[in-house]
Amino acid sequence: MENTFEPVIVGFLCNWCSYRAADLAGTARIHYAPNLRPIRVMCSGRVEPQHVLAALRAGADGVMIAGCHPGECHYVEGNLKTMRRFYLLRRLLAQWGIEEERVQLVWASASEGNILAAAVDRMTEQVRALGPLRWQQQVLGADGQPSPAPLSREESAHAVAERAEMLP
Repeated sequence: MENTFEPVIVGFLCNWCSYRAADLAGTARIHYAPNLRPIRVMCSGRVEPQHVLAALRAGADGVMIAGCHPGECHYVEGNLKTMRRFYLLRRLLAQWGIEEERVQLVWASASEGNILAAAVDRMTEQVRALGPLRWQQQVLGADGQPSPAPLSREESAHAVAERAEMLP
């Protein structure tokens, strides 16, 4: 029997579009990877970066945030807030050495079950190829202690200047 890695993907799905798209995919009998663990939220704009980090820390190998298409949000600007947070979160995860494929943003309206299903399949294959996310080793380091974040150019210059002032 072959041992293959099956990723766990937590999906934060907008109640008004993406969750209904997942429901449509199910009723239309569209087959897609069973790796998605859906969590219904009222709006993708309610998904805080700390929710994504908590999912990854708790053992998820990937996180999908799915919402209404930009300009079609039930709450007017919720998905625009989502987009801004998503790109900032991606930068943070990149600094920790976490691959960008592990957190994805998908737009799917209620009538686009096939698009959501295809996105789940694509993300499952990408995360499967990456292997499991080992949060403890990847982010905290082998000893479980946070590794120091790299300093920016300004912070490095400031630290050097402070040390220079301490020298006799």
